[in-house]
Amino acid sequence: MKKQKAMLDFIQLSVIVKIAFYRNTLTRLTGNETFPNPDVSLAEAKAAVDALEAAYLATQDGSHTAVSAMHDAEEKADDLFRILVAYVNRIANGNETEILSAGFHVSKQSGAIQKPELDAQNGDNSGNVWLVARAVEKAGAYIWQYAKDVVPTSDEGWVTAGHSTQSYFQVKGLTVGSKYYFRVVAITPSGQTDYTAPVAKVVV
Repeated sequence: MKKQKAMLDFIQLSVIVKIAFYRNTLTRLTGNETFPNPDVSLAEAKAAVDALEAAYLATQDGSHTAVSAMHDAEEKADDLFRILVAYVNRIANGNETEILSAGFHVSKQSGAIQKPELDAQNGDNSGNVWLVARAVEKAGAYIWQYAKDVVPTSDEGWVTAGHSTQSYFQVKGLTVGSKYYFRVVAITPSGQTDYTAPVAKVVV
C-alpha cells in the first residue's frame, strides 16, 4: 500500500474558508490519541486562528491597514499549520486514516502528476501575474477574473481582466505587495463551465 501524505492545499483557500478549515482541524486534533504532542501547541494555533478571524472582520471597512494586518495574521496562522502538517505526516507515517482523523486532506497517489485547475505565477514584469489553467476540451474562449484582498461574496465583486482563446493569460498592472484572488471560466459549444475555485497570489 502506498504511503499517503497530509496536504498543504489549505494555503490556497480564501481567508474565511481557511478559518473554518483551521477550526475543524483543531477540533479533530484536540484529544486525538494518535497525535498527543504536536510540535505547535493547539492553544497557540487557536490563538492565531482567533487573531486571523478578528483581523478578517476588521477588513470590512475597507481599510488598507486592516487588510495588511489580516495578511500578517494569515501568514502567521499558515506557518503554524504548516508545522502541524509536518508533525502529522511524521507521526502518521503514511497512514491515511490517521491523517484524515487530524482534519487534513490526503494526497492522491497517481502515476501522473495532475495539472492544477488554475495556477498563478509571477509575470514577465513587476505587477504582472501569469495565469495557467487546465485546458477544457472544445473551449473556444476563457474569461479571466480577479479580486483584490478578499474573495467577493457575489459575482459583482469580481473584475474581468480579459479574454483569451488559450488556457493561459497574463494580468498586468496589479498592485505590488497586494494579495489577489484569480479565477477563470471556459466557454464551450455546450455553454459556460463553472468558475474555478479562487487561487491566491501575492503580486511581486
